[in-house]
Amino acid sequence: MSRAEAPVALFDSGVGGLSVWREVARQLPDETILYLADQAHLPYGPRPLAEVRRYARGIARFLLDEGAKLIVVACNTASAAALHHLRMVFPDVPFVGMEPAVKPAVERTRSGQVGVIATPATFQGELFRRLVERFAANVELHTQVCPGLVEAVERGEFDSPRVEGLLHRYLDPMVDAGIDQLVLGCTHYPFLERAIRRVVGEGVALIDPAPAVARQVGRVLAARGWLARRRDGAPKHRFYSTGDASLLAEQAARLVGYRGEVRALRWVEERYLACRNHETVPPVNAMRDRSHFSHERSARWSTRSRER
Repeated sequence: MSRAEAPVALFDSGVGGLSVWREVARQLPDETILYLADQAHLPYGPRPLAEVRRYARGIARFLLDEGAKLIVVACNTASAAALHHLRMVFPDVPFVGMEPAVKPAVERTRSGQVGVIATPATFQGELFRRLVERFAANVELHTQVCPGLVEAVERGEFDSPRVEGLLHRYLDPMVDAGIDQLVLGCTHYPFLERAIRRVVGEGVALIDPAPAVARQVGRVLAARGWLARRRDGAPKHRFYSTGDASLLAEQAARLVGYRGEVRALRWVEERYLACRNHETVPPVNAMRDRSHFSHERSARWSTRSRER
């Protein structure tokens, strides 16, 4: 298989990265895309950065063994914790990460008041600190962690009174402060756009970095001559979950219209990923019985690079 024919891969702790997947699929429709949801460790946000780095390293190894030509860290927390580390450990692999869209928010604000909602790990990371130092010197930045929102998206709870109550708690102080830009600093949050819009009103712009990330993927592939060539038929995307594969199948169908198979994975010693034999969930519209989950294969995926 040539590099151009190899898949692009994305990973997140759950379904949040699907907000990036849909943009990559829209902008680069000829690319085959792998998507891995590490739902066994959901959510990443409250976890120590070193722990998230370990998971990201194991996921990257697996995706490279699956033939990925480029890996998108479709998770703000994992990008903050592990993007630099992954580039050191896998120096020949192009990685594209997420960063809160502070720069465009600062460029567009008229009030000088910018809000950013994200996880604790994102705010603790060096990446966010550098963004603030470079771009936010002349504005007032309002930051807020949002416990419960990631879990709500994972439950498929996008527009409930409970979610709206959380959003009012987190966003009302920002609105009162006069923000006119709100940076969605977690890939789960775009799925709450309707509820967020109701809380902040039409005068606040919501900034989702996914379109810019997809454009960067296209630029990196084009620069290396790795863009997929148009083929007969649609690309055959592949999805994986370290949690409940049948749940991810339903979530992906609902959120982005993906109706292909989802393969189940398991962690070995919290460091390596292995496939589970016979644990492939058929497309959602073909699912009849979930009782086919059974045996596991304990073989570790070989590592293609050194650990650091």
